[in-house]
Amino acid sequence: MENPRDKHFACIPNSPLVLLLFLFSSLALNLQSLGAIAQNATFTSVRVGVVLNLALPPGMRSRTSLSMAIEDFYAANPNYSTRVSFDFRDSMTDTVAAVSAAVDLLTTQVEAIIGPQTSAQTNFMAYLCNRAQVPLISFSATSPAISPAHLPYFIRATLNDSSQSFPIAAFVQHFGWRAVVPVYEDSDYGSGIIPSLVDALQAVDARIPDRSVIPITVTDEHIEKELYRLMNLPTRVFLVHMLPNLASRLFKLAAKLGLLSDGYVWMVTDSVGDVLEILDPNTTNSMQGVIGFRPYVPNPNKIFNFLARFKTRYQKDYPGTDATEPTIYQLRAYDAAWALAKAVEMSNVSNPGFTMPQGGNSATVFDRLGVSQIGPRLLDAIRKTTFDGLAGNFSLVDGQLQLSAYEIVNVIGKGLSNVGFWTLSSGLTSELGDTLSSGNNINKLNPIQWPGDSNDQVPRGWLIPTKGKKLRIAVPVKPGFTQFVGVSQPISNASKVTGYCIDVFDNVIKKLPYKVDYLYMPFKNSSLSYNNLVYQVYLNNYDVVVGDTTILANRTNYVDFTLPYTESGVSMVVPIKKDTSKTIWIFLQPLTAGLWLTSLAFFFFTGFSVWVIEHRINKEFRGSIWKQIGLLFYFSFSTLVFAHKERLESNLSRFLMIIWLFVVLILTSSYTASLTSMLTVQQLTPTITDVNELLRRGDYIGYQDGSFVVALLKRLNFDTSKMRNYSAVDQYAEALAKGSANGGVAAIFDEIPYLKVFLSKYCANHTMVGPTYKTDGFGFAFPKGSPLVADVSRAILNLTEGEGMMKIENTWFPDLSSCPSHNTDMHSSSLSFRSFAGLFIITGVVSVLMLLIFIGIYIHRNWDTLKKLCKDNDTTAKKFRAVSSHFDRMDSSVRPVPNEANRLSVEGTERYEIALTPFRENTVRASDRSTPMASPSTQEGTPMTSHSTQQETPMASTSTRERTSVQTESHNLTNQGSDGQALEVEQITEGR
Repeated sequence: MENPRDKHFACIPNSPLVLLLFLFSSLALNLQSLGAIAQNATFTSVRVGVVLNLALPPGMRSRTSLSMAIEDFYAANPNYSTRVSFDFRDSMTDTVAAVSAAVDLLTTQVEAIIGPQTSAQTNFMAYLCNRAQVPLISFSATSPAISPAHLPYFIRATLNDSSQSFPIAAFVQHFGWRAVVPVYEDSDYGSGIIPSLVDALQAVDARIPDRSVIPITVTDEHIEKELYRLMNLPTRVFLVHMLPNLASRLFKLAAKLGLLSDGYVWMVTDSVGDVLEILDPNTTNSMQGVIGFRPYVPNPNKIFNFLARFKTRYQKDYPGTDATEPTIYQLRAYDAAWALAKAVEMSNVSNPGFTMPQGGNSATVFDRLGVSQIGPRLLDAIRKTTFDGLAGNFSLVDGQLQLSAYEIVNVIGKGLSNVGFWTLSSGLTSELGDTLSSGNNINKLNPIQWPGDSNDQVPRGWLIPTKGKKLRIAVPVKPGFTQFVGVSQPISNASKVTGYCIDVFDNVIKKLPYKVDYLYMPFKNSSLSYNNLVYQVYLNNYDVVVGDTTILANRTNYVDFTLPYTESGVSMVVPIKKDTSKTIWIFLQPLTAGLWLTSLAFFFFTGFSVWVIEHRINKEFRGSIWKQIGLLFYFSFSTLVFAHKERLESNLSRFLMIIWLFVVLILTSSYTASLTSMLTVQQLTPTITDVNELLRRGDYIGYQDGSFVVALLKRLNFDTSKMRNYSAVDQYAEALAKGSANGGVAAIFDEIPYLKVFLSKYCANHTMVGPTYKTDGFGFAFPKGSPLVADVSRAILNLTEGEGMMKIENTWFPDLSSCPSHNTDMHSSSLSFRSFAGLFIITGVVSVLMLLIFIGIYIHRNWDTLKKLCKDNDTTAKKFRAVSSHFDRMDSSVRPVPNEANRLSVEGTERYEIALTPFRENTVRASDRSTPMASPSTQEGTPMTSHSTQQETPMASTSTRERTSVQTESHNLTNQGSDGQALEVEQITEGR
């Protein structure tokens, strides 16, 4: 893929005609500048010192770039009244020489200094310039250790090294690598990036497990020794941060030793990434597949022009040298000189100079340094200078350039391939300019060629470095609970390891995408404490611990655990006993007192409602007062068993009874179910249900030998003298059978997996009770920072989500599901009114509604009569008695069954039959033909009196019959029926 940087740096005019055109334009520009200077011959000269290593190409290229910048600036601004003149000094790759050159420049009263090239030299010079109040502008000192916040006269005209930590961390996160080993030079520049790199990697859940520090003056043998050490590390992702010369030696030796083969990832920071195009071919060949990070350089048009002129000018300044391309540092130097010249003009410098200290005979040369008079103004002008430079936008914030965009390149063959870009707003993108809203190229990169033969496969970032060796797996050895881990012949070399935990680990390793060789090694002292077993991994005596090892916070200080593969928690097991103490009043417990009272009230109210509706029309709801009261209670409660025999005549009462019977059905069913539960659940009860009860009684308790549970029991305030340790399920059962008073225990505390194994064998007489104390379950322990932890945890999830884990559990714990669970709740909750409130509301509303409908019908049909009764009586009591008397009468509108006489029994001295005879208007039908004709008044509608013949009994005397007078009062209560007939009711009074 084409590299954008190639367009910027490799487009050098090779054609003689094109080269001639560039030379002609440059000559014209110089002539124009000279003409402008001639027109404005009066200007203020400002001396600026430049400290560079003029013996090496980087310094030589920077000198050419600075000279071109000043010439171009004044050619573009010929009318400016100031002129910057450079005073170059050679630092000779020595910090002392650079500081000496700076002192010499300050002594000669320069107004500003540009350079030097290294951060170590810049650090010393910054203090001197800060003291003299002379701005120091550096275009290559990227170390974060030098801060404009502490040295205000230091201007960083380049990016801080810490800024590239963000794109590096984003790149690491993109490929899912969890560890990075930085390889950096032993200097302030090399170590300056580490703090920001650590923070950036931690933000993406990555870390730095190791570091490699290479001295600046180092032999190849020392580098090879360090590379061999890196080869034995599990991490395979390396980040190189050093100057190009040292980095070139490092990569040549690394390629020779095979560290740029399959599985390795090598990245370089901008110190090397900016000069990848100009490295020698041998270095480039040894860096195949290396990833480079460097600031992105925009403005291709400006750069093309500058590249062409730079080569010509460089060959002119240094005849006999090979033409070379500028790097990003030369572009920064060009922009720094341009910014300084612009700031000098903005400062209105008219009479530059220094204020010398009093007492010129000071002891040291540093004490004789003066203070620049225009330094503060010049510093402020530089900080405010902004323009569009060759390397991008030149704008200082707090004295240094700000982060813009980074380019990511890949060394392929003799050139570079663009991988992508990183910006603060969009993150990683394959094309610059993509925004978060586009979403197409976000977090996508161009293809990468990695080191080695399998260069198209993304390295996983780590590898088990023990060639020819197997992982040493520590396995605990203990006498009990061999279902989890069992070791046969632990002393001999032919020991066999089996168990649930072993099968889980074997299946997890099989699910890894790579092969891992391992060897189980029994750890004989594990029964004492698992903490000691875990600590052996920390001491590097073992590589992994596989077994029933619980994940605890204190253990994570020494090892890294995988995700748990069992459920967590600590609980207790106690014996159970049969409870035969049944109360004789248990039949009242299914319902609460409130529900009992509510039910009784609705029984009475429902019976009363039915009686009111049926009383006037149903002969079964009539009779004496005691008969009706008894009927009311009997009818209500007989609905419990649906044994009521009374026939209902009204549709209102029938509808009411349908709703009520539905309520009774639900109420009785719930009562029966609750009572059944109480009679059966309470048959088995635990001897202990609460931890506080154990503490209060001072009973002995048990725990598994070597378990961490003893520490939990101490936190629960159990006395150590009341604790007894056991190692097998049979010992648990024996101790619980003896009890606390007979040399045993009252309860066993252990983790839930062990308790389930115990209950699978002894569930008939024991149960698990009490609270569950949270733990994290069983996990596999690895060394701190082991890259296997993430992959093994992922494999555990895959095994748990599938059927594999279930098969393993069924293999080792087949009896867990066959053990019946005991409900240890001694008190089954009673049913409350709230559970049936809705039903009672429904039946109550229906009852009231039916009563209101009945009362409305009753008032409507008897309105005239009721109105007359209420009008004739004066007092309320009389009115009430009159209405009650009227309500108590049989409803006259009730018709008998056709061709059947309705018979009413009247209690008195004698019984009479009352015949209900229909009659038509103006016609009287007598049952006896001897009945006299009705009087004219009767025919006109007045009541007709009918004489009934008193029959003589055989025992009665003639005189008695003669003295007996029959007084008959006949009241004709007539109600017009639907067929025009009426019923005549004869009221017979008692004869004397």
